[in-house]
Amino acid sequence: MKRALLFLLAFFAMTTATAFAGSGHYGSGGEGLQAATMPPPGLYWKTYVTYYNSSDNRDRDGHKANGDFSLNAASLSNRIIYSSDIELLGGNLVMDAVVPISYTDISTKNIGAASYSKNKSGVGDVILEPFILAWHGAWYDALIAAAVFLPTGDYNMNNPASIGKGYTTFMPSVGGTVYLDAEKTWHASILARYEMHTEQDQTHITPGNDFHFEWGAGKKFADIYNLGLVGYCHWQVTDDSGTGATDARKQVYALGPEFNFAIPSYNTSIAVRVLKEFEAQNAPQGVLGVLTVTKAF
Repeated sequence: MKRALLFLLAFFAMTTATAFAGSGHYGSGGEGLQAATMPPPGLYWKTYVTYYNSSDNRDRDGHKANGDFSLNAASLSNRIIYSSDIELLGGNLVMDAVVPISYTDISTKNIGAASYSKNKSGVGDVILEPFILAWHGAWYDALIAAAVFLPTGDYNMNNPASIGKGYTTFMPSVGGTVYLDAEKTWHASILARYEMHTEQDQTHITPGNDFHFEWGAGKKFADIYNLGLVGYCHWQVTDDSGTGATDARKQVYALGPEFNFAIPSYNTSIAVRVLKEFEAQNAPQGVLGVLTVTKAF
């Protein structure tokens, strides 16, 4: 059984490896049910396997752009989480780091003069989150956090499939999970993030700031299974700046189901969610699939 489980996880990791490309660094949809709930003190490994597909590029009015467009993006992101027993303001101090390995394939045809077919794979921009303060109450969980995305991935202004973004991003986050019954089976959560970007290498454009929030509502069964509805909203809230920058702000919403379950004998949990995007502007509109595996040590 143990070998079969390990083989299954390895199979998913090898066959679906990726992260979707969009405005800013943070890929909405990475977190789902109880997104604002951090684990109790201990060491954890969490891997995110994502796949994003779109053949629908939307203009600033939300209409499908003319011409042919195709985007396939995948990533395997490994995250190490250390939840300490250090208390501050009634919460415990948590820190983590994420290393993504990504593949992007993008092509356009008959869209103005921009016809191309590009792909790229490699290690993306590393995320360091040295400060998370997490609270756990009888009827709620909450957190505040500060993260930085480092421009470690390869970036080329002439390759729209570049794995890196070519700039540094600072991202504060705040969120909470509310429980609707004493047994904590019914729950609703929201996790908000704000991205602030530096000037991009090569283009010398500073991308506008981005605001995200991920939400979820669901119910646990038998203290093992968790089923619910999840979604995200992403808005670019300030214009790009620098020579050649435009005021074409991006937005997208998404909605879909999530199912996750625990395997107590292996201190492991597995979550699967699929989200369909809608109301996109100046951005692709597609489908995102996410598999996450969390292991406690």
